[in-house]
Amino acid sequence: MRQLELMSVIEAPIISEKSTAAAEKAGQVAFRVKRTASKPQIKEAVELMFNVKVASVHVLNVGGKVKRSGRFIGKRSDWKKAYVKLKPGFDIDLSVA
Repeated sequence: MRQLELMSVIEAPIISEKSTAAAEKAGQVAFRVKRTASKPQIKEAVELMFNVKVASVHVLNVGGKVKRSGRFIGKRSDWKKAYVKLKPGFDIDLSVA
């Protein structure tokens, strides 16, 4: 049961120019994670799913944007982003589908 909970912590990898630059420069990988996830849970989940060793985890809460469609105003939901730094010698290749 513990493994199923950990597998649901990571929602998706983030593939963008900023995350690709962080991966090349600092060995970090960016993930979209559950809003209730903690740093130790994210670390365990990445180590379990990708068979790597994690050096550190940095998280940030991303606020949803306010969007307008005509006269209606809405708000996108807030979400959490995690930058996971891997120990030297480990790598996650997200380009393989």
